[in-house]
Amino acid sequence: MIFSLKGDSHKVFLRLKKTIHNGDMVRETKEFKEIEEIQILYQSLDSDTLKLIHYRMIKEYNGSGIIPILVSSAPWLLLLFSKQLATYLFKDGSWLWAGFCIVYLLTLGISVLIHFREKAWAAFHMEIIQDILKDRKDETQGHSTN
Repeated sequence: MIFSLKGDSHKVFLRLKKTIHNGDMVRETKEFKEIEEIQILYQSLDSDTLKLIHYRMIKEYNGSGIIPILVSSAPWLLLLFSKQLATYLFKDGSWLWAGFCIVYLLTLGISVLIHFREKAWAAFHMEIIQDILKDRKDETQGHSTN
């Protein structure tokens, strides 16, 4: 795996560049085979079913809001009980506060990563479905005008 702080899109670019440099076929890489499998599956479905799937993906894209609610409401909940929490975490020179902070920040970080990954996958599937539906619409319009 190539390390880069530039994000996933740049990592894809770097893998493509390496694949081409090695003389390998881009379509044979794992990532692109997966995309092709998804496309083939969606292309095998009728347009009405695809629309239903698309609506469900819109729900997934917009409905993965429990994590942002958790991220934004948890600090308020902790603030409500801050006096009791501080008394418990800092009693007698205890290091409980460090463990609490580590667990809280890990949970927060993992939740945010999951949230954005779910949104990205939903957007990915929605785009494929929209392209297939558009291509089908263009094909039917092209046949009807000829």
